[in-house]
Amino acid sequence: MRIIIDMDDVLADASSKILSIFNQINDTNIEPSFFDDKSFYDYVNSPKFKPFINYIYEPGFFSDLKVFPNAQDVVKELSEKHEVYIVSAATEFPNSLKEKYDWMKTHFPFISWRNFVLCGDKSIVSGDIMIDDHEKNLKNFNGEKILFDAQHNKLVKGYLRLNNWIEIHNYFF
Repeated sequence: MRIIIDMDDVLADASSKILSIFNQINDTNIEPSFFDDKSFYDYVNSPKFKPFINYIYEPGFFSDLKVFPNAQDVVKELSEKHEVYIVSAATEFPNSLKEKYDWMKTHFPFISWRNFVLCGDKSIVSGDIMIDDHEKNLKNFNGEKILFDAQHNKLVKGYLRLNNWIEIHNYFF
């Protein structure tokens, strides 16, 4: 079985860093749970706030993202039994290419460089299952779709939603 796994907000906790930057530049103290019943992007992109997006384009943003708990162990176990590819739509953020590669080598050294895909549009990949936090990537995928829970997708419906890597482990094993 070929399993496609997204990187940002599935393996790497980009949302926490984005929210931290947002809070810092806007002098707010918003917690992730604030977005349980509202659109993250509609709220943070409101004209009443300073935009955070430029910080994602800065060198170093992707270098020090935290790994989600249990992700390493579960991905290792999956990769021992299945064909696992880590696929990231990285070309939108040109500085991220080397940073994401280095991050993967540090945190997931058991994933071969051959199984790490940096692209612009995930519609080019195929597999049996895709685990992603963005509906736009799942929508065009032909296999089974798993939405990984994130602060920006709380309102998205219509997909199997798994909240963490323990749930992913239980789903597969």
